[in-house]
Amino acid sequence: MTPPRKTQQLDEITQNLSPRSEPVQNRSIRRSKQIIDVTAELLERVGLDELNTIIIAKEVGISIGSLYHYFPNKYAILYAMGTRWLDSIESVFTEVHQWPLEHLAVNDLIDKILAIHLKTYKKQKAILALVQAMFSVKELRELDEKHDELVINQMSDVFKRIGIQCHIRERERIARLYLEVTHSTFLVVVNQNEQRAKRTLADLKRMIESLFHYHLAAKES
Repeated sequence: MTPPRKTQQLDEITQNLSPRSEPVQNRSIRRSKQIIDVTAELLERVGLDELNTIIIAKEVGISIGSLYHYFPNKYAILYAMGTRWLDSIESVFTEVHQWPLEHLAVNDLIDKILAIHLKTYKKQKAILALVQAMFSVKELRELDEKHDELVINQMSDVFKRIGIQCHIRERERIARLYLEVTHSTFLVVVNQNEQRAKRTLADLKRMIESLFHYHLAAKES
Protein backbone atom coordinates (compact mmCIF):
# COMPACT_ATOMS: atom_id res chain seq x y z
CA MET A 1 0.00 0.00 0.00
CA THR A 2 1.36 3.44 -0.97
CA PRO A 3 2.00 5.67 2.08
CA PRO A 4 -0.26 8.79 2.21
CA ARG A 5 2.69 11.22 1.84
CA LYS A 6 4.04 9.40 -1.21
CA THR A 7 0.55 9.30 -2.76
CA GLN A 8 0.26 13.07 -2.24
CA GLN A 9 3.65 13.63 -3.89
CA LEU A 10 2.66 11.49 -6.89
CA ASP A 11 -0.63 13.39 -7.21
CA GLU A 12 1.26 16.72 -7.17
CA ILE A 13 3.66 15.53 -9.89
CA THR A 14 0.74 14.32 -12.02
CA GLN A 15 -1.02 17.67 -11.63
CA ASN A 16 2.15 19.54 -12.59
CA LEU A 17 2.52 17.46 -15.76
CA SER A 18 -1.11 17.40 -16.82
CA PRO A 19 -2.19 19.68 -19.67
CA ARG A 20 -4.12 22.75 -18.49
CA SER A 21 -7.11 21.44 -20.44
CA GLU A 22 -7.65 18.52 -22.76
CA PRO A 23 -7.86 19.84 -26.33
CA VAL A 24 -11.20 18.88 -27.85
CA GLN A 25 -11.57 21.22 -30.81
CA ASN A 26 -9.55 20.61 -33.95
CA ARG A 27 -7.76 23.92 -33.60
CA SER A 28 -6.73 23.16 -30.01
CA ILE A 29 -5.60 19.67 -30.94
CA ARG A 30 -3.46 21.07 -33.77
CA ARG A 31 -1.95 23.72 -31.47
CA SER A 32 -1.13 21.14 -28.79
CA LYS A 33 0.52 18.92 -31.39
CA GLN A 34 2.45 21.90 -32.76
CA ILE A 35 3.79 22.74 -29.29
CA ILE A 36 4.96 19.15 -28.80
CA ASP A 37 6.55 19.01 -32.27
CA VAL A 38 8.33 22.33 -31.83
CA THR A 39 9.58 21.28 -28.41
CA ALA A 40 11.02 18.11 -29.94
CA GLU A 41 12.88 20.15 -32.56
CA LEU A 42 14.20 22.57 -29.92
CA LEU A 43 15.24 19.73 -27.64
CA GLU A 44 17.31 18.34 -30.49
CA ARG A 45 18.80 21.76 -31.23
CA VAL A 46 19.46 23.34 -27.82
CA GLY A 47 19.33 20.43 -25.37
CA LEU A 48 17.34 19.88 -22.19
CA ASP A 49 19.17 22.41 -20.00
CA GLU A 50 18.66 25.33 -22.39
CA LEU A 51 15.09 24.41 -23.23
CA ASN A 52 12.47 26.60 -21.58
CA THR A 53 8.92 27.78 -22.13
CA ILE A 54 10.06 31.21 -23.33
CA ILE A 55 11.88 29.88 -26.37
CA ILE A 56 9.19 27.26 -26.97
CA ALA A 57 6.48 29.94 -27.06
CA LYS A 58 8.62 32.16 -29.30
CA GLU A 59 9.31 29.32 -31.74
CA VAL A 60 5.64 28.35 -31.87
CA GLY A 61 4.70 32.02 -32.36
CA ILE A 62 2.42 32.38 -29.35
CA SER A 63 2.61 34.20 -26.00
CA ILE A 64 3.77 32.54 -22.80
CA GLY A 65 0.23 32.91 -21.50
CA SER A 66 -1.13 31.04 -24.50
CA LEU A 67 1.46 28.28 -24.04
CA TYR A 68 0.48 27.90 -20.38
CA HIS A 69 -3.11 27.49 -21.50
CA TYR A 70 -1.98 24.13 -22.92
CA PHE A 71 0.94 23.07 -20.70
CA PRO A 72 1.98 24.38 -17.25
CA ASN A 73 5.76 23.86 -17.78
CA LYS A 74 8.34 22.34 -20.10
CA TYR A 75 8.25 18.99 -18.32
CA ALA A 76 4.55 18.67 -19.07
CA ILE A 77 5.37 19.07 -22.77
CA LEU A 78 8.19 16.53 -22.53
CA TYR A 79 5.83 14.17 -20.69
CA ALA A 80 3.33 14.48 -23.54
CA MET A 81 6.15 13.88 -26.03
CA GLY A 82 7.30 10.78 -24.16
CA THR A 83 3.75 9.49 -23.88
CA ARG A 84 3.31 9.87 -27.62
CA TRP A 85 6.52 7.90 -28.20
CA LEU A 86 5.34 5.11 -25.89
CA ASP A 87 2.05 5.02 -27.79
CA SER A 88 4.00 4.45 -31.00
CA ILE A 89 5.89 1.55 -29.38
CA GLU A 90 2.62 0.04 -28.20
CA SER A 91 1.27 0.32 -31.74
CA VAL A 92 4.36 -1.53 -32.98
CA PHE A 93 3.67 -4.44 -30.65
CA THR A 94 0.02 -4.50 -31.72
CA GLU A 95 1.27 -5.01 -35.27
CA VAL A 96 3.90 -7.56 -34.20
CA HIS A 97 1.28 -9.71 -32.48
CA GLN A 98 -0.68 -9.82 -35.73
CA TRP A 99 2.25 -11.52 -37.44
CA PRO A 100 2.22 -15.36 -37.72
CA LEU A 101 4.93 -15.55 -35.07
CA GLU A 102 4.59 -19.29 -34.58
CA HIS A 103 5.44 -19.90 -38.24
CA LEU A 104 8.13 -17.29 -38.94
CA ALA A 105 11.74 -18.40 -39.25
CA VAL A 106 13.67 -17.00 -36.29
CA ASN A 107 16.07 -14.98 -38.44
CA ASP A 108 13.17 -13.49 -40.43
CA LEU A 109 11.37 -12.58 -37.21
CA ILE A 110 14.48 -10.85 -35.85
CA ASP A 111 14.94 -8.88 -39.08
CA LYS A 112 11.32 -7.72 -38.99
CA ILE A 113 11.11 -6.91 -35.29
CA LEU A 114 14.39 -4.98 -35.20
CA ALA A 115 13.41 -3.01 -38.30
CA ILE A 116 9.96 -2.03 -37.03
CA HIS A 117 11.30 -0.99 -33.63
CA LEU A 118 14.18 1.01 -35.07
CA LYS A 119 11.67 2.94 -37.17
CA THR A 120 10.05 4.34 -33.99
CA TYR A 121 13.46 5.57 -32.77
CA LYS A 122 14.24 7.23 -36.08
CA LYS A 123 10.83 8.85 -36.29
CA GLN A 124 11.02 10.46 -32.84
CA LYS A 125 12.95 13.72 -32.95
CA ALA A 126 15.60 14.21 -30.25
CA ILE A 127 15.11 10.62 -29.15
CA LEU A 128 18.41 10.45 -27.26
CA ALA A 129 17.70 13.65 -25.30
CA LEU A 130 14.13 12.51 -24.62
CA VAL A 131 15.26 9.12 -23.29
CA GLN A 132 17.94 10.77 -21.14
CA ALA A 133 15.31 13.13 -19.73
CA MET A 134 12.95 10.23 -19.01
CA PHE A 135 15.72 8.54 -17.06
CA SER A 136 17.20 11.49 -15.21
CA VAL A 137 14.32 13.92 -14.56
CA LYS A 138 12.18 12.75 -11.65
CA GLU A 139 9.01 14.20 -13.17
CA LEU A 140 9.53 11.99 -16.23
CA ARG A 141 10.92 8.84 -14.63
CA GLU A 142 7.51 7.20 -14.64
CA LEU A 143 7.70 7.16 -18.45
CA ASP A 144 11.04 5.34 -18.34
CA GLU A 145 9.51 2.68 -16.10
CA LYS A 146 6.44 2.37 -18.33
CA HIS A 147 8.66 1.96 -21.39
CA ASP A 148 10.65 -0.88 -19.79
CA GLU A 149 7.53 -2.62 -18.49
CA LEU A 150 5.83 -2.36 -21.88
CA VAL A 151 8.72 -3.85 -23.85
CA ILE A 152 9.45 -6.59 -21.30
CA ASN A 153 5.83 -7.74 -21.08
CA GLN A 154 5.29 -7.69 -24.83
CA MET A 155 8.56 -9.44 -25.68
CA SER A 156 7.83 -12.07 -23.03
CA ASP A 157 4.61 -12.84 -24.93
CA VAL A 158 6.53 -12.93 -28.23
CA PHE A 159 9.00 -15.44 -26.74
CA LYS A 160 6.15 -17.66 -25.61
CA ARG A 161 4.54 -17.62 -29.04
CA ILE A 162 7.75 -18.57 -30.86
CA GLY A 163 8.25 -21.55 -28.56
CA ILE A 164 10.31 -20.42 -25.57
CA GLN A 165 8.17 -22.13 -22.96
CA CYS A 166 10.16 -21.46 -19.78
CA HIS A 167 8.61 -19.91 -16.67
CA ILE A 168 7.24 -16.40 -17.16
CA ARG A 169 9.86 -14.95 -14.80
CA GLU A 170 12.59 -16.44 -16.95
CA ARG A 171 10.98 -15.09 -20.13
CA GLU A 172 10.81 -11.66 -18.47
CA ARG A 173 14.50 -11.90 -17.59
CA ILE A 174 15.36 -12.69 -21.22
CA ALA A 175 13.03 -9.90 -22.36
CA ARG A 176 14.82 -7.42 -20.11
CA LEU A 177 18.14 -8.44 -21.64
CA TYR A 178 16.62 -7.99 -25.10
CA LEU A 179 15.37 -4.55 -24.05
CA GLU A 180 18.69 -3.37 -22.62
CA VAL A 181 20.68 -4.52 -25.65
CA THR A 182 18.32 -3.25 -28.37
CA HIS A 183 17.36 0.01 -26.64
CA SER A 184 20.95 1.14 -26.08
CA THR A 185 22.00 0.04 -29.57
CA PHE A 186 19.12 1.84 -31.31
CA LEU A 187 20.09 5.05 -29.50
CA VAL A 188 23.58 4.67 -30.96
CA VAL A 189 22.40 3.76 -34.46
CA VAL A 190 20.19 6.82 -34.92
CA ASN A 191 23.26 9.03 -34.55
CA GLN A 192 25.57 7.05 -36.83
CA ASN A 193 26.15 7.53 -40.53
CA GLU A 194 24.57 5.01 -42.87
CA GLN A 195 27.54 2.67 -43.20
CA ARG A 196 28.38 2.53 -39.49
CA ALA A 197 24.70 2.09 -38.63
CA LYS A 198 24.46 -0.82 -41.05
CA ARG A 199 27.42 -2.59 -39.43
CA THR A 200 26.13 -1.90 -35.91
CA LEU A 201 22.72 -3.32 -36.78
CA ALA A 202 24.36 -6.43 -38.27
CA ASP A 203 26.22 -6.97 -34.98
CA LEU A 204 23.01 -6.41 -33.02
CA LYS A 205 21.22 -8.97 -35.15
CA ARG A 206 23.96 -11.54 -34.49
CA MET A 207 23.65 -11.01 -30.72
CA ILE A 208 19.86 -11.29 -30.76
CA GLU A 209 19.98 -14.37 -33.01
CA SER A 210 22.31 -16.04 -30.53
CA LEU A 211 19.96 -15.21 -27.66
CA PHE A 212 16.88 -16.56 -29.46
CA HIS A 213 18.52 -19.72 -30.81
CA TYR A 214 20.09 -20.58 -27.46
CA HIS A 215 16.80 -20.46 -25.56
CA LEU A 216 14.89 -22.27 -28.31
CA ALA A 217 17.53 -25.01 -28.25
CA ALA A 218 17.34 -25.17 -24.43
CA LYS A 219 13.63 -25.90 -24.76
CA GLU A 220 14.32 -28.86 -27.05
CA SER A 221 17.14 -30.39 -24.94
